[in-house]
Amino acid sequence: MKYDIIIIGGGIVGLATGLKIKQKNQKLKVAILEKEEEVARHQTGNNSGVIHSGLYYKPGSLKAINCINGYHELIRFCEEENIPYELTGKVVVATKPEQIPILNGLYDRALQNGLEGTKKITLDELKEYEPYCAGVAAFHVPQTGIVDYKVVAQHYAKKFESLGGEIFLNKTVKGIKTLNGVSYIRTQHQEFATQLVVNCAGLYSDKIAQMTQEEPIDVRIIPFRGEYYKIKKEREYLVKNLIYPVPDPNFPFLGVHFTRMMKGGVEAGPNAVLAFKREGYKRSQVNLAELSETLAWPGFQKVASKYWKTGMGELFRSFSKKAFTEALQELIPDIKESDLVDGGAGVRAQACDKTGGLLDDFCIRENENAVNVLNAPSPAATSSLAIGETVSDLVLKRF
Repeated sequence: MKYDIIIIGGGIVGLATGLKIKQKNQKLKVAILEKEEEVARHQTGNNSGVIHSGLYYKPGSLKAINCINGYHELIRFCEEENIPYELTGKVVVATKPEQIPILNGLYDRALQNGLEGTKKITLDELKEYEPYCAGVAAFHVPQTGIVDYKVVAQHYAKKFESLGGEIFLNKTVKGIKTLNGVSYIRTQHQEFATQLVVNCAGLYSDKIAQMTQEEPIDVRIIPFRGEYYKIKKEREYLVKNLIYPVPDPNFPFLGVHFTRMMKGGVEAGPNAVLAFKREGYKRSQVNLAELSETLAWPGFQKVASKYWKTGMGELFRSFSKKAFTEALQELIPDIKESDLVDGGAGVRAQACDKTGGLLDDFCIRENENAVNVLNAPSPAATSSLAIGETVSDLVLKRF
């Protein structure tokens, strides 16, 4: 099974990358290897479905550029493919006076990132957007929306295959060896040969990256589980669209928020707790080998010592529905514990370096044999076509 390019990982970023490569050079023989029995099983299939506007990201960063470009490409793709989506807008709300300077900084960043129509709103206007929301200051972002990313990913897959790309499911990569410029990828059933490996393996991207080079890589994927509740049907009226808090500027998570879903219902959350398994969607799921690797990583130890108070709060909320409800009540005081039913959970693949830095920006590393996408957390789904564009440019320079 010989190919010019093999992409490891059939999530939304891997699929978008494959699609972009084939759109630019249909002659290249390209395959995607996915270890599950369907595409988009993990991060793509378990996220909140938000079309991000690019509000939070440092102007000029890969995240900001790719999110804003990806936003426009995603909307265009959805319209061309008749994929249901909705531009709902969202409110970002400060619930305490001390959060107002951070809120103002976010508002300035929105303007720097070109989010036209973003405006500060009065508390009376906030009630017009979200009648049950409380706060001391707020602004409105019109560009934010909702979509089902699993549906989007399935459309990427169909278009990729229509251009001659091949997708192999149930193919777990066990090892990669490179001889004379050809990489041999061993899976549980067969071997594939390729001139170039493109690593879009998400939660296992660091493991795959290590297979493509001899020197140790200097980042590890730390899995953080985000747990959601859903609001009971009869109480969904409490949320019209999307309500976000002011995030902790030192922590790469947005805090618990409210999201109306494209497939119906309203989600509340997520928290952010260390997952004891890379694909640990439940508290009961533990992989001792993976957990030991996480705990032994010097960077994680530094993160834990720096954020232990925040982490303990997140963990407490994971086990206490009452504490979770209290966090939600800062934004919607009328919400009650009895309004919440168990929702799903997603696991975020967060890259962490040796010094304890939780990588904020997207991270793409190249070596002689591979292009490794090592950090592509939120807003990677929104940005997927733009990330695919970036990675495909790096790939095609070699052909």
